[in-house]
This record gives sequence, structure tokens and C-alpha cells, in this order.
Amino acid sequence: MIKKRTKRGLILLLAFVAAGAVTLWFYLKPYTPEGQAETALVSGRGILVERNDNWISFEPSNASVTGVIFYPGDLVEVEAYAPLARRLAAAGHPVYIARMPLNLAVTRSDAAEDIIRVHPKLSFVLGGHSLGGVMASRFAASHPNELAGVFFLASYPDEKGSLKSTTLAALSVLGTEDKVLDREKYREGRAYLPDNTVYYSLEGGNHAQFGSYGPQKGDGEATISEDQQQAETVRALLDWMSNLR
Repeated sequence: MIKKRTKRGLILLLAFVAAGAVTLWFYLKPYTPEGQAETALVSGRGILVERNDNWISFEPSNASVTGVIFYPGDLVEVEAYAPLARRLAAAGHPVYIARMPLNLAVTRSDAAEDIIRVHPKLSFVLGGHSLGGVMASRFAASHPNELAGVFFLASYPDEKGSLKSTTLAALSVLGTEDKVLDREKYREGRAYLPDNTVYYSLEGGNHAQFGSYGPQKGDGEATISEDQQQAETVRALLDWMSNLR
């Protein structure tokens, strides 16, 4: 009798663990790169693309001294931001997309530290998409002297990442059709941005098209193409970076 109960208990335990694993997989299933992302990851046309365990680099042959460190949105594989990174690299800026354990930026908010250390000749701007931007602001708030500016794509700083008292430049880009971003937290986050923040409203853009990973659950329908959204985003970033000291 005891053996039967033990066996039933073991079966129930295994079933519980299996159900938990399936649930965890469902919630942590990443958005994978689509479309032009794979093409953008191939070296050529004056851009060297390299991958290691900690980041993907896009280094142009005519590199400027201002590099870009990018934190991906939560549950988005880093390769999905390759087209955006390549556009910036084509304009002369080395770009480094940080890898995050479990594709969650909250697990490695200090990812920029190693990138900065390995590239001592570059000055850097740091930013990210969605919750990647939140984590980027937290690093920037505690390392303001290591950066020239911080940018937010469909994102915002929280209290832990307040940049209000820093001299850092800041850029905020937001699509008008973004239905994923928490607008209340976004409005609250503006109180933590410096007075010199540049705000760019991307007409017709949504949340997902800053990357190349397809539609995102709960997002609005963009009225512009992914290609146009990323081109306008890069234009805003380049204009902003051109005014950095």
C-alpha cells in the first residue's frame, strides 16, 4: 500500500514538474529573427560582423569614435536587431548588441561594462528597446562618466535608472501605434529623464518593428513598413548623436 502511494506521489510530482516546465517554456519562448535579420548578420560591404558569447558586433571599416551599445527587448533574440545595427554601422558607428541570459535584459543589466572595457578608444552611447531600455538606464545612472548619452526605443527609465541629475544626453523614440508599451509608466519615466531629452514621435510605427522578429502579441498595427520604421529610427539616432559633445 505504501509503495502504491509512493508511486502515485512520484507520478503527481513528475506531472507537476512537467506542467511547470511547459508553462515556463511558454512564457519564456523568445521572439526569433525574421526577414532581413539573417542577411544583416553576414559580413560585407565594409562591415565586419562578429559574434561571441556576450555580444554581436557590427564594425565598419570607416568607424567613427562613437560606438553604440544596444540592449534587446525582453524575450527577443539579439539577432533580431541586426538590421537596425547594420544601418547604424553603415553610417560609421560600431554597434554592439548585448546578449542576455534567457533573452531577459534584467539578468545582465551591466552587460555594457565589458564592451566598454574591451573598446577603450571609443566613446559610447547606450540604449535599448522596450525593457532593454529600462535596464540600459540603470547602468547609465550608475556609470554616467562612461557614456555620452542614452537612448530609448519604445522605452523609458525607471526610478532606479533616473538620469535627471546627470549631464547625459538622452533620446526617446516612440511609435504612434505602439500598444505594448505601458503608457502610464512611460509618462512617469519622463520625470527621470534629463531636461535636454530629445523626443521623437514615429508616425505609424509600432512596438515590434524596431526589431525584425514579426508581430508581437498585443501590439498595434503599424501603418508604415518595418524597413521605414527602422530607417527613421536610425535617422533620429544619427541626428541626435551628431550633436553630442
